[in-house]
Amino acid sequence: MPVGSYVVDTRTGRFGVVMGHEGPYVQLRPYGGGREWDAAPDAVREAAPAERPTVTAPPPATPASAPRADGDSGGHRSPGSASPVPRTDPRA
Repeated sequence: MPVGSYVVDTRTGRFGVVMGHEGPYVQLRPYGGGREWDAAPDAVREAAPAERPTVTAPPPATPASAPRADGDSGGHRSPGSASPVPRTDPRA
C-alpha cells in the first residue's frame, strides 16, 4: 500500500492512513491523527470509498474586529472608556 492510502487493519478493525513501511510492517495512523501502530501487510486492505473519512469545510473565520456572540468586542478598551466592572473608590 502506498503512503497516504486509506486502509483497514483487518485484525483489529481499525481504520487508518499508511504512514510508511518499517521492516515487515505497515505503519498506520488513525484518521485525524493519533498514535501510530504497526500492522502485518497481509492484514491490511484498502478502505472502500464509503469507509473513507468525509472532509467537511471548517466554519468561516471571524475577523478579530467582529463583535462576539456575548456582545463583548474582545478588543482593547481605549483609555477613559467605561469599564464593564464598576469600580469603587477606596477613598470615598
